[in-house]
Amino acid sequence: MNTSPTQKQLRILLVDDDAELAGMMTEYFARSGHRLDCAYNGRDGLVRALEEHYDAVVLDVMLPTINGFSVLQRLRQRSRMPVIMLTARIRRDDVIAGLNGGADDYLTKPFDADELLARIQAVLRRTEAPAAGQDQPVRVFKELRIDVAAREVRSGGRLVDLTALEFDLLEMLTRVPGRVVLREEITEALLNRSNNPYDRALDVHISHLRSKLESGRALIRTIRGAGYVFTAPPDCGP
Repeated sequence: MNTSPTQKQLRILLVDDDAELAGMMTEYFARSGHRLDCAYNGRDGLVRALEEHYDAVVLDVMLPTINGFSVLQRLRQRSRMPVIMLTARIRRDDVIAGLNGGADDYLTKPFDADELLARIQAVLRRTEAPAAGQDQPVRVFKELRIDVAAREVRSGGRLVDLTALEFDLLEMLTRVPGRVVLREEITEALLNRSNNPYDRALDVHISHLRSKLESGRALIRTIRGAGYVFTAPPDCGP
């Protein structure tokens, strides 16, 4: 049996007060060879996410006792567990609020169960360490040091706390410093979907990455209508 991280049996926590949806998703994940546990309010969901082991959490925004944004905020204080937000709202501000709070991705209701599973698997792939022997295991750009194998970034010796997606964005951009990486390429590779000009998720993640890395100089430049370029040249010193 193939036991790669994206094919192994996953244990997922769904936090949603819609019992009918929870039942349907439990059956779907079971048929797909995975386990889905359910919590029906924010307080129970937060407790289970922190006390039990899950590969990812699927978190609704509108919840009894504690709303999804508050659950996400409290979860992020103690865990980097992947989180996908669910929302019946389509307002851009709600999506951005979830991403700003540390969500790895989001889906709007109604959604397709196959897409949800694909999103979960895409998020989990981001946390995989690259294969041994990958080219450029350590990349240095002046004070910035990127250890690809360890998925660790240091700036001026300081450890930079990046999410899995932020690290993968940086890794992708620094493979080809000085060259434009297209939005379409990033979106398909890291977000597992086609580029949509109205989808601001990538912009939010790039903004977070910039704020964590940059101190007085622009390392990531936006090329309007095209994509992004990492501007610092590699350190070719000994």
